[in-house]
Amino acid sequence: MPMHDVTKARHSPCPPPEVLAARLEPLRDEMRRRFSEFESSFGKVRPNHRQSAANLIDYLTLRQYDLRDIQDSLAELGLSSLGRTEEHVIVTVERVIDNLKVLAGTGEWMSTESAVSFWEGRELLRTNTLALLGPLRPGRSTRILVTMPSEAAQDYDLVLELMTSGMDCARINCAHDTDEQWLRMVENIRRAEAETGGHCPVLMDLPGPKLRTGPIESGPKVVRLRPVRDARGRSIVPARALLVAESSSGAGQRVGEVALTRIPVRADWLSKLRVGARLTLRDTRDSTRELEVTSIDAAGVEVHAHDTTYIGTGTVLNSTEFGAVVVGDIPAVSQAIILKVGDVLTLSSDLSPALANSVQSDGRDVGQRRSKRSSIGCTMPEVFRDLKVGDRVLFDDGKIGGEAINVRPTGSDVRITSAAPGGSKLRAEKGINLPDTDLHLPLMSPEDELILRFVVAHADLVELSFTQAGSDVATLQKRLEEFGGSGIGIVLKIETVRGFNALPEILLTAMASERIGVMVARGDLAIECGFERLAEVQEEMLCLCDAAHVPVIWATQVLDQMARTGQPSRAEISDAAMAGRAECVMLNKGPYIVQAVRALDDIIHRMSSHQSKKINLLRRLTSWPLESE
Repeated sequence: MPMHDVTKARHSPCPPPEVLAARLEPLRDEMRRRFSEFESSFGKVRPNHRQSAANLIDYLTLRQYDLRDIQDSLAELGLSSLGRTEEHVIVTVERVIDNLKVLAGTGEWMSTESAVSFWEGRELLRTNTLALLGPLRPGRSTRILVTMPSEAAQDYDLVLELMTSGMDCARINCAHDTDEQWLRMVENIRRAEAETGGHCPVLMDLPGPKLRTGPIESGPKVVRLRPVRDARGRSIVPARALLVAESSSGAGQRVGEVALTRIPVRADWLSKLRVGARLTLRDTRDSTRELEVTSIDAAGVEVHAHDTTYIGTGTVLNSTEFGAVVVGDIPAVSQAIILKVGDVLTLSSDLSPALANSVQSDGRDVGQRRSKRSSIGCTMPEVFRDLKVGDRVLFDDGKIGGEAINVRPTGSDVRITSAAPGGSKLRAEKGINLPDTDLHLPLMSPEDELILRFVVAHADLVELSFTQAGSDVATLQKRLEEFGGSGIGIVLKIETVRGFNALPEILLTAMASERIGVMVARGDLAIECGFERLAEVQEEMLCLCDAAHVPVIWATQVLDQMARTGQPSRAEISDAAMAGRAECVMLNKGPYIVQAVRALDDIIHRMSSHQSKKINLLRRLTSWPLESE
């Protein structure tokens, strides 16, 4: 069928119904032909997904045609414009053809045997979502998934508050924390389920082959406490820190506020302190400074400083009442490599700590040893087998861009093509994206397989990171069967262009499993495909998964600013409202995660009366009443 130019508005009358029907009949016939062609490949598809697999093929066939020029004509006749056919493709096309023929006074009613009807399509998606993610809360059209913070391992009340505030599913990112902490998180979730009578499936994320920068040489072991000053330089908000026992663990973070700088000291000395006590010290610059004890709780002893203070390992804190104590081991200051446009960065298989050109001798960047050539390790040197000259190399969520100018078995030189005007800092353990490179990396490392055994024993769902092809899904399914976890639900995380391009194959392969879903990892996808294409890509993924009746989790940076700071931006409120088009929306951890869950719960409740998926619901509006004069 020929493509049509729709850039010009149509001024001609609406074509006769029989002409429109003749345009659509070859499309219907092609769907039937393609189904017969693909039917033999449905052998491994589970019975509950057979209709969905056929509907997916119908949708892919539909999207091979450009129908934009007749959509307005169909709407003008009061018929479906085929813009919302995903869940029931061939039935919608047939009903339009039938109605066109009725309008033309010709033809008879036809139907394709075993095709997905309008209501069956909706019911299949609803049933699949219920099986994977559990029931919906009353008045909501979308579930809320929350990534568990480290504190969820120790703080049961936090987990309980998340559930009572609106969390429906819990995600444990196995790239962080330990198996002991994961187990305590799961135990707290199960306990909260029992207390609330709710259901909260646990999703565990396999880290997968994540490319990251290697280590950078350690900086000094020092922290800087800096108060907020007014225009005259007077302190108006003191710097805050938390004195903690040297043996304590955790992040020094209270729920609902940003983590405080931790300063370790002896537990016996710490236990003597009282509110109002004043501590004096000579900081690392040999300046006399004072700290005031302002509060004491289970997290530690909070102190305030009204002058900029640098405290390092070995600094002595003095109290006339409680004596002196030596500050324990403070983590080394993070250092960085500063990169500007035109610089050359060598990516290397050598994971020895790289030399920083941003030296932070006392907690400040002084920009010494500036060089146009730098080097840093790459955690997966196997990529150098696939990387080609000219391929893009992106660092730190795309904040720094480069291009491979040569490639060796042990490394590659990358010329920096985009960075902040004054240079961008590249730190250790930052992500590396290779959007132009066809990577051949192992799906699961031995560590991933150990994690998968833990998932089978303790979780409800497993998330496969960096799903690139149907073979990746088949490998996971095989491992799950070997480990006795065939009944575990599978969530396929799509975060690369290669994974996006292979999504139909990925979905058909996944249909060999009972419970399946897709996570749209918008952060990595934006880096890979470019921010300008992200809206288009995520829209296409939503439509394709709808056609397969597969639930979608909308992920990355939803209410991210609110979770981190307690204050949402206007843009992310709109973004959160749009997330209601998916079956589930994910929030990442942050000090204000409980408030973010409550806000998202409220937004979804409100939007559920306005929109269902892509369909606007025509509820009665009270904002603009019609009043007679």
